Amino acid sequence: MSGIRRETAADYRAVEELHRNAFWNVHVPGCCEHYLAHVLRKHPDFIPELDLVYELDGEIVGNVMYTKSELLEESGNSTGILTFGPIGVAPEYQRRGIGKALLEASFDIAAGLGYPAIAIFGDPDNYVARGFRSCKRYNVCLEGDIFPAALLVKELKPGFFDGRKLVFRESPAYEIQERDAEAFDAGFPPKEKAFRPSQETFFILSHSTIG
Repeated sequence: MSGIRRETAADYRAVEELHRNAFWNVHVPGCCEHYLAHVLRKHPDFIPELDLVYELDGEIVGNVMYTKSELLEESGNSTGILTFGPIGVAPEYQRRGIGKALLEASFDIAAGLGYPAIAIFGDPDNYVARGFRSCKRYNVCLEGDIFPAALLVKELKPGFFDGRKLVFRESPAYEIQERDAEAFDAGFPPKEKAFRPSQETFFILSHSTIG
């Protein structure tokens, strides 16, 4: 059997191991996504209804988590939106549509909850096909009129982005400390940290902006 369902407390360790295996040495030597998954669940911005796992023959092979975030207008008005991450698929099951299925299921739930949009930091190659567009196209930026190349947005409510300038504020839930992630990782079997070309790609993308 396979299917998508909400994560339960009994899944926590398996989900953390999943993210550790999925992200190890991908963005940086080692990873912190398993620690992020661990701390997100306790944060007030975490949305349990959007914490989904993909189960295949009794094994959890994919997971996505969401938090609340916000968009600020120049008038000072704020609108609550969503951000997801981490989203991970076990390495041996990647490129099989599992991540796509998790996202599409979560989009339906998010729209049903009344959220108008999603904003993430991610690789456009992974998310444009899921309906995400550059933040620049929707006039969504960070404070200081910064338009990161990796900031992507998706409408859940058609017409929500109407050209007005909006400043994205991510949840502080994502502000984790490397030393805390290292301490948490010590509770898992040892894995060797190493350099991969994907780490330089990640560095370039995460430090690029659109003029």
